[in-house]
Amino acid sequence: MKADRNWLPDATDVDWIESLGRPVHPALAALEAAAAPGHVPIVDRESGRVLGVLAAGRRHIVEVGTAIGYSTLWMALGQPADGRIVTIDPDRSRTDVARAAWRQAGIPDDQVAVVNAPALDAFAAGLPELAGPFDLAFIDALKEEYGAYLDAILPRLEPGALLVADNILWSGRTSGSRPSRPGDGSDELRAFSARVLADERFSGTILPLGDGLLVATYRP
Repeated sequence: MKADRNWLPDATDVDWIESLGRPVHPALAALEAAAAPGHVPIVDRESGRVLGVLAAGRRHIVEVGTAIGYSTLWMALGQPADGRIVTIDPDRSRTDVARAAWRQAGIPDDQVAVVNAPALDAFAAGLPELAGPFDLAFIDALKEEYGAYLDAILPRLEPGALLVADNILWSGRTSGSRPSRPGDGSDELRAFSARVLADERFSGTILPLGDGLLVATYRP
């Protein structure tokens, strides 16, 4: 129970939590630095730490939205040595940066498979590496396609799998704490979140860290 029900965590609390954590791997720090100048979308570090925890024990992971491989690396570092990740992104220039970072971190080349294609096209193509079943699926790509990603991923999830999605708060635009505008992805993120959390096959919640992280367990 909270000592003060009116209290909410702020940046000071986040900084204190981060100060207690182990230093991030140099390859992760390098990706953070590489993302900043070009505003490459990567998860917040606190969300990355959560992904690393969630990946423990997960051997078959699919990720929609690689960018420069920051979230991929958190999961690769967290999963067992015999784990595998399939990550999807159409931008080869970004995934080339990702591959270099993974190698710097000592991730074996066969631990992460990259599919350079739009995610929905990749799923529709029936690629063997996307056949599943997967025990963790992470979504962080085009916000207006989150519902379609879910449709594609659901048949590929094994019982007990985790579904994780980033940007669910969308800087406050989905909750209404900040104004949204038509076409900015807010409506689709609201619909995706409501759909998952109302689905009796899922048990989940939204963690108010980073830009909002939906975490749900799939129990069909």
